[in-house]
Amino acid sequence: MDAFLTSVSLVALGEVGDKTQLLAFALACRYRVHWPILAGILIATLANHGLSAWLGVILADLVPENWLTLLLGTSFIALGLWMLVPDKDEDVDDGRRWGPFTASLVLFFIAEIGDKTQLATVALAARFDQAFVAVVAGTTLGMLVANAPVIWLGNRVRHPALEKWVHRISAALFVLLGVATLAL
Repeated sequence: MDAFLTSVSLVALGEVGDKTQLLAFALACRYRVHWPILAGILIATLANHGLSAWLGVILADLVPENWLTLLLGTSFIALGLWMLVPDKDEDVDDGRRWGPFTASLVLFFIAEIGDKTQLATVALAARFDQAFVAVVAGTTLGMLVANAPVIWLGNRVRHPALEKWVHRISAALFVLLGVATLAL
């Protein structure tokens, strides 16, 4: 249960203000539907985070536990600092050639490659190597928790100053979690 709750919390927190939230917003504005976009995000995240957690389990077998704790703690601190770097507006195809499900599936899978939540999934699976399913389920639920409100609320609550503070608060929480992990 600890692996699941930790995974949900960290990924939901890590996704706040992330490029995938902007992608979810753009897809919702483009297609004006909710469920197909959410289903695409779900399948893409299960695939991406499943592969990431598999890599984490492999690392857990190769790396001693005290090193895994050090890796996890420093990863959280690094992720917190990374959150302070604003996402670039990259030219991403907004899915005009595909329907909402396929566009969400493909674009979210690609957007998560090398993203901080993918790296967090690797670290969490390495830390909780006996809880593969709990980590994948938790990180996937965390992704949905962070992105579902964006799909439904859209541009009504989006403001650049608010985004900047959300990034700062999320970054501080990640750094605190990293320090707490290293202290234990």
